Amino acid sequence: MILVAFFIAVLFFSILALFAFPIFSPIPYFPSNGKDKKLILTTLKLKNNQVMIDLGAGDGWVVFQAAHMAFQKKLNTKFIAVELNPILVMILMILRIFHPNRNNITVIRGDIFSIDYSPFQTSNPNFHILFYMYISPWLIDRVVKKIRAAIPHYSMVSYYYPVKNMNAYSEQKGIHSIYRYEI
Repeated sequence: MILVAFFIAVLFFSILALFAFPIFSPIPYFPSNGKDKKLILTTLKLKNNQVMIDLGAGDGWVVFQAAHMAFQKKLNTKFIAVELNPILVMILMILRIFHPNRNNITVIRGDIFSIDYSPFQTSNPNFHILFYMYISPWLIDRVVKKIRAAIPHYSMVSYYYPVKNMNAYSEQKGIHSIYRYEI
């Protein structure tokens, strides 16, 4: 009995470490507020000929709901979920398997600060890139700087935190603000 309790405690603290220590992910996992979720999806403005990239996808709620909307509307939108935390990546991969739009969803285990954004740039000028992020305000500028260096034209939706030195194309007010940028 003591051995089982010890094993459960070790397992619990191991999983907790994956969410709590910056070595596994510099951005802690915070799900979006449930009352803002419809507004987030509206602010994305999904359309044909688009790639939506969820940076720090977490549990994937935004990317999977957006993919479901695109599937229902018969849009050819592609979706990429980028996440560093291995537990959350595993959850994303499992959810992708059962998603009706799974062929248009890609899960990438990667660090949003060190991945190369240039492959996301498509050679088709009619294909538009949309980034979605809900990351700490002290880290947003680092990500935006990397994106700007690799991709000249894109849209960006930031949940909760505005991007410094950028004028929002639109700002939606829910429980928290949602900012859309057109670059």
